Amino acid sequence: MSIKYAFIGSGSMARAMIGGIVTSGLAAPDCVIAANPSAPKLDALKKDFVIQIIQKDNAAAAAQADVVILSVKPHLYETVIAEIKTVIRPETIVVMIAAGQTIAANEARFGKPVKLARVMPNTPALVGEAMSAVCFNAEMSDADQAVVLAMLRSFGKAEIVPERMMDTVTGVSGSSPAYVYLFIEAMADAAVLHGMPRAQAYTFAAQSVLGAAKMVLETGTHPGALKDAVCSPGGTTIEAVATLERSGMRAAVIDAIDACIKKSQAMSN
Repeated sequence: MSIKYAFIGSGSMARAMIGGIVTSGLAAPDCVIAANPSAPKLDALKKDFVIQIIQKDNAAAAAQADVVILSVKPHLYETVIAEIKTVIRPETIVVMIAAGQTIAANEARFGKPVKLARVMPNTPALVGEAMSAVCFNAEMSDADQAVVLAMLRSFGKAEIVPERMMDTVTGVSGSSPAYVYLFIEAMADAAVLHGMPRAQAYTFAAQSVLGAAKMVLETGTHPGALKDAVCSPGGTTIEAVATLERSGMRAAVIDAIDACIKKSQAMSN
C-alpha cells in the first residue's frame, strides 16, 4: 500500500521536501497533500508537482495521511496541533521540522501517545542534496523509523542523532546553505571585479564549491589535507588562504554557527 504524506504548511522547506519526494519517485504526486491558508502557494505546488492541495483545513489533510509533516513556523505548532490532534490515528507518524520544537513539548500538546520524529532538513532537498538529522520518540518502531529515513533519503543524506544535538545540527546544516550562498556570491563578485560575466562567475564559483564538497565526502580525506594538496609553495592558492586567515574567515564562520546554535537553543521549548 502506498504511503500518503500530508504537509501542513507549504513554505520553502515544504516545497523542497515535496519536490524531493515526488522527483525521486518515493511517492506518486497523488499521494502527497499540501495544506496552507495561502491559495497562491498551493496553486504553485499543484502546478509544479501535480500534488493534492487543501486550503484552510489542516485536519482534513492530516486525516488522509500516514505521515504528517508539520512545516509551519515554531510559534504555530500549538495552534496547528490543536487543530489536527483528534484525527491523528495511533499508526500515524508525525514529523516536526521546526527549529526549537522538542519531542517532549509536542507529546504534551497531543495529549495522547503519538509517533513523533523531530527532523532538521535543509533546502537542498529540492535538488536531491539535503542533509537531514532526525531523532525519534519511544513510540516509533524500527519500521516507523525506516519510513521516515526513506523519506529523508529520497532527497539527500540523513543521519540519526540524539535530540540534544538538534540545535547543533541547525547551525551546521539546517541554516548553513545561506552561509554557502554568501560565499559563492562573494567569490562571483570577485570574478566580476576582474572582468568575468556574472552568470559565468556564478557557474565557476558554485561548481567549485560542489566539487570541493564531493571531494570531502567521497574521498574521506580530512579537509585540511585536501587544502594542503592545493597549496603549492609560494603559489597563488596559499596567497589566497593566507589572506582569508588574516581576515579571520575561520573565526567568523565559527562565530556565525555558534550564534545560530545559541538562537536555536533559545527557541527550544
